[in-house]
Amino acid sequence: MAITSILCSQKPLLKHTHSFPKFNTASKSHKTRFPAPKPVASLLGTGLVLTLAGSASATELPQLLSSLQLTEPANALSLPTWAIHVSSVVEWIIAMALVWEYGEKSGFDSWKGLSWGMVPLLGGAFCACTWHFFYNSESLEVLVALQAALTVIGNATMCFAAFRIYKSSEERSEKL
Repeated sequence: MAITSILCSQKPLLKHTHSFPKFNTASKSHKTRFPAPKPVASLLGTGLVLTLAGSASATELPQLLSSLQLTEPANALSLPTWAIHVSSVVEWIIAMALVWEYGEKSGFDSWKGLSWGMVPLLGGAFCACTWHFFYNSESLEVLVALQAALTVIGNATMCFAAFRIYKSSEERSEKL
């Protein structure tokens, strides 16, 4: 009874407290109107349901929904592990960009070399994520070897870049 009275109420239950930002349209000759998010979401949801259900009858719907359940192999990574993998790759890319920016702003080009030295290690991270994405498939074992090779190469290029930074800072300190 209470739910019926709430759903059929003439008065709004919640006050509208948030409005979309208004853009300055004084310089435009025509007004642009964006579609409201609720109707768009409901249309997309309806389209998804119709796509999934198709012409299925009410008796076929439970069977259809049970067939949509996804099963993963035992060696699949968990969601937190994926979060760590992806965030580590993103963090590495940000670190590369920050090192490059430091090299540009400070005028020490040897720091840009460190950013380039980080590229093979990023490639190794992409190999690891790709291999895990395909559930550690035996047909992609080459990615494990490629990751190992890129790690060795990346460690060498980072070492060389660090040596270049050391030498350039040593030269700068001798000039002072």
